[in-house]
Amino acid sequence: MADYGNRTGLGVPERKPEPPADKSFPADPRTRIPFAIALAMLAGCADSIGFLEFSQLFMSFMSGNTTRFGVAVANADWENVTRVASTICIFCFGAFLGTLIAAWVGRWRLAVLLTLQALLLAGGLLMPWGTFAYPLHAYPIVLALGLQNATLQDEGGRSIALTYVTGAVVRFGTGCANLLLGTVAPSFWIQAPLWAGLSTGAVLGGLLDLRYGESAFLFPAALAAILALIAIALTIARPGSTLVAGSSPAPDANPKAAVIDAIH
Repeated sequence: MADYGNRTGLGVPERKPEPPADKSFPADPRTRIPFAIALAMLAGCADSIGFLEFSQLFMSFMSGNTTRFGVAVANADWENVTRVASTICIFCFGAFLGTLIAAWVGRWRLAVLLTLQALLLAGGLLMPWGTFAYPLHAYPIVLALGLQNATLQDEGGRSIALTYVTGAVVRFGTGCANLLLGTVAPSFWIQAPLWAGLSTGAVLGGLLDLRYGESAFLFPAALAAILALIAIALTIARPGSTLVAGSSPAPDANPKAAVIDAIH
């Protein structure tokens, strides 16, 4: 009878599905979480400075720029339409470029992307002002913050939202509900610190702009440079370490996408 049950499968205990593989980057939360909070603060700082310096144009908050775009279209303010639309396109291109770089450079992702961000944030000060419709001086900063969104990934392989907090606030609210249901995801615990980091950066950016004006962008540039140096040192000293690498697909790729193993 037991043999019959084994042959038909009736006697075989149901196999529990295996937990999904960790697709975070870097894989070690000891670097991923501090880097995420520091980069959120950097984004808040740069966005605050840009908002004050560039006639209320957001450097990283594309929801706000989209609203401004809609209002400009409704008022037939075509110069402002061009100004905001070009900024959104540059930010989107930064996310596009950052994702390709993340897929190409493997374990050097942190070092390369952070170095590029530092150069772009500082380089904006060297750009010509352009026109109101085409604020050339703002584009390198916007590009840097677009790149930033491809820097880190959570355990599901999704890019960690570092330059805006709407997603963090939503995930915190849904995470609180899942906490009560006993189904909270590991990424829940970083949402409130991300909001706090970006908010702190925004306050700091406002204070720096009051004192230093557009030169205040050197602060987020310096922060990105410090993080880049840390990433470079760790990558050289501990190549393939989970402190600076992970086994993950490209940011926000299809769940079935091949994993880019940057550890081995």
